[in-house]
Amino acid sequence: MGKDTIVIREIEQKDDSKIAKAIRSVLIEMGVPKVGTAYEDKSLDCMTETYDQPRKIYFVVEKGEAIIGGAGISPLDNYEGNVCELQKMYFMPEARGKGFGSKMMQKCLTFAKEAGFDQCYLETMPYMDDARKLYKKVGFEFIGEPMGDTGHYSCSVWMLKDL
Repeated sequence: MGKDTIVIREIEQKDDSKIAKAIRSVLIEMGVPKVGTAYEDKSLDCMTETYDQPRKIYFVVEKGEAIIGGAGISPLDNYEGNVCELQKMYFMPEARGKGFGSKMMQKCLTFAKEAGFDQCYLETMPYMDDARKLYKKVGFEFIGEPMGDTGHYSCSVWMLKDL
């Protein structure tokens, strides 16, 4: 693979520190609070282990040796029902505006359907306009309150999509 080749693939152990750094970098860039968001998630430092379980998956966007984005699917924490959550979908500046968000969303939602989930939930911030536009484009609808308990109490926008 060339240094400019970009691929979306499942996360591997060697990616853990790179994706953690990328996600935290994007969160800082976007001005997201460090508490009550993905920034402080313990799972951020051991993503391969976290997603190596039934009905969970995490994909990364790899450019050469760099990890420039990612997103995952997991059963919604602390919720009774057949709902998954789109988790930790973030892209470095060089990955934005090139269609990777749409491709990543397609991979994640395809996995969610194949894993047998009925709905997909997500949480985001009100000022993440491009992300919210993408979510609406693929069929997510705004809902009035959070579902489950993800621990991301600083996220104030909640969306849900039937699969």
